[in-house]
Amino acid sequence: MKGGSVQRPSLKIIILGLSITSSWGNGHATTYRGLVRELLRRGHQVTFLERDEPWYAANRDLPAPQEYARLYTSLEDLKKRFEREVREADFVMIGSYVPEGVEVAEWVIRTSTGLTGFYDIDTPVTLSRLESSEALYLTKELIPRFDLYLSFTGGPILEKLAQRYGAKVPIPFYCSFDPQRYAPKPCEQVWDLGYMGTYSQDRQPALEELFLKPAVSWRAGRFIAAGPLYPEGTVWPQNVLRISHLNPAEHRDFYSAQRFTLNITRSEMVRAGYSPSVRLFEAAGCAAPIISDYWEGIETILEPGREILISR
Repeated sequence: MKGGSVQRPSLKIIILGLSITSSWGNGHATTYRGLVRELLRRGHQVTFLERDEPWYAANRDLPAPQEYARLYTSLEDLKKRFEREVREADFVMIGSYVPEGVEVAEWVIRTSTGLTGFYDIDTPVTLSRLESSEALYLTKELIPRFDLYLSFTGGPILEKLAQRYGAKVPIPFYCSFDPQRYAPKPCEQVWDLGYMGTYSQDRQPALEELFLKPAVSWRAGRFIAAGPLYPEGTVWPQNVLRISHLNPAEHRDFYSAQRFTLNITRSEMVRAGYSPSVRLFEAAGCAAPIISDYWEGIETILEPGREILISR
């Protein structure tokens, strides 16, 4: 005890995730950065293991080299170099979309002497692909073998994880953001409406309706859109500034310079409900006025009409 408070034990935590070194084309990196930062602040020992992929190697944006971030080149390299760390860790967590995730999970569960968990940052997509046998990073058989199932999605899907798939402890674990990097910043509001998101075919109709059409009809308006992987044939109105990839170090300026920012949710997340994206939290952290599509449970995250505007 120190100063009347109970000292928390320091845990050895291993996280195997899609990426923490590059936010290019994914929302995982900034989520993991916020999570790891807080775990370290609480005195835990954290190692993040990431497969070294060329598209992330070409777009590294982790602020300064971090000792906790370790790269491996293959499954065999992972086993050879990090078996001891995995075996001795108090908790090993595997994230969704880890390359060769099934094989990685099998190895972790066999090797670890501590607790194991799965962090699903894509729960509705994962369950949809499990049903069609298209999930390359998880199988139905693996789910009950984890001690903990952390889900990006809350609500009824947690009961489905427990009853249908045998998840032992399914709990909602929404995306994280770093409040030191995502905070209000007084500045000139240059843009009337902004949007950040990687191209996704199922989001495109909403982007057309809520972003591109308003830009066409309001020629005096100023619009900005950031995100990679849009098809070359995508037509952007002349009053839209396009940024293919925005470094997270610039996210705060991006959100703070907007009168309104637009949030568009993937269709599988809309159907599942209770699936707030990391971009939603980041924009809220910067106090950007948010316009969002509706999904069940959004009112449990932000209060409509006061903290968020809903487009129906």
